[in-house]
Amino acid sequence: MAEFRYGPVELYLVGFEGERPAPAVVDALAGLLESGLMRLLDFIIISRSEDGEVTVVEVEEDADEYGLGDLELAAIGIAGDEDIDELAELVPPGQSAALVVLEMAYARDLAEKIAASGAEVLSVERIPAPVVNAIVDAVDEVEAEIEAELEDELES
Repeated sequence: MAEFRYGPVELYLVGFEGERPAPAVVDALAGLLESGLMRLLDFIIISRSEDGEVTVVEVEEDADEYGLGDLELAAIGIAGDEDIDELAELVPPGQSAALVVLEMAYARDLAEKIAASGAEVLSVERIPAPVVNAIVDAVDEVEAEIEAELEDELES
């Protein structure tokens, strides 16, 4: 059976004001990591000055300074310079962002079994949570309107 050291990986760019994420963001990340569903591979702070100059800090060097002292980074450097440069373009002047690289540890077993069966993953798409929730809310709203109209017709 194929054995993978890592499952699928996602890169999140989380914007914030100031030079470091709020403690609530770090606490949320720590809780998720404690569940074992994900592993933190890399954590990078990208800051853009008002004049557009970009500063990149690999947090492994200053983990305590950013409130990440207890979080273990499993594969530092997995986010390449090209990834960082591309994502840095999204950081507005005068703001910062954390580039968080997460392994979907829960999906490692699935990936191993797919590979062992001789099958091949041809595509994976992720729909962002805000989009999914907006779609479900819109469907619920339409269903409620239809239900209300049916009730009105039955009462008439």
